[in-house]
Amino acid sequence: MQPSGHRLRDVEHHPLLTENDNYDSSSSSSSSEADMADRVWFIRDGCGMICAVMTWLLVVYADFVVTFVMLLPSKDFWYSVVNGVIFNCLAVLALSSHLRTMLTDPGAVPKGNATKEYMESLQLKPGEVIYKCPKCCCIKPERAHHCSICKRCIRKMDHHCPWVNNCVGEKNQRFFVLFTMYIALSSVHALILCGFQFISCVRGQWTECSDFSPPITVILLIFLCLEGLLFFTFTAVMFGTQIHSICNDETEIERLKSEKPTWERRLRWEGMKSVFGGPPSLLWMNPFVGFRFRRLPMRPRKGGPEFSV
Repeated sequence: MQPSGHRLRDVEHHPLLTENDNYDSSSSSSSSEADMADRVWFIRDGCGMICAVMTWLLVVYADFVVTFVMLLPSKDFWYSVVNGVIFNCLAVLALSSHLRTMLTDPGAVPKGNATKEYMESLQLKPGEVIYKCPKCCCIKPERAHHCSICKRCIRKMDHHCPWVNNCVGEKNQRFFVLFTMYIALSSVHALILCGFQFISCVRGQWTECSDFSPPITVILLIFLCLEGLLFFTFTAVMFGTQIHSICNDETEIERLKSEKPTWERRLRWEGMKSVFGGPPSLLWMNPFVGFRFRRLPMRPRKGGPEFSV
């Protein structure tokens, strides 16, 4: 069933699909690529959704402690205003980057595009080898890997992150880098404010440094310090590894598997430009670039509606 002149390789040696095969035609490449451009990408994974909600709750908690425990009770008006604006801007940018990472298609290859018609449209050269994923029945582009959680092959897949409930791949790596950067910056800012707050409370004998009682204030500040340290350590390491991967044009999976590059590498600034788009500018720091509202298609099922991915 394979077209002559080229070879098809996969792990399980599945034959090419034909139009008579019992595969969900709604997932075919002809319709999926047109529809996915206008759909919100969302992974229905229980662990990932819990982790994503926890991320938001922890950021909201940090914002609550910074605003209502440390800044509003302060007698220094400009100290409260400046630090409040900076911290809340960082929190908004971090959560916006988190949403863009979670709801952006990371570069999924259309399901079931390993059809005879699609193969003929590729106009392959004689002897050219292509690969088919036996799990999602798609033609795997170079550097694509299958994610068992997303149940799709992802172009330039770096890893699957439960904290953003999505894979980090070709199309959303930029937002993941911004998310880790803004979380790290807000964590540092919160830790600095906690240090000043402890000094102020000790000097004032815990009488006028907060609207809360001293025991509650101590508990809230200690928990925020622990959260800030953990968040900063994790996101700073992730930010560094992501920048290193981008500058070396090598994903984490490719590094762990020690895959030899068969592609032309884009090193350093060329890699950064390919991920963030265009020459260096302040737009690189903006998670709202390219944002547009998309429709949320719902598919009725017996267990209730759920997002289409």
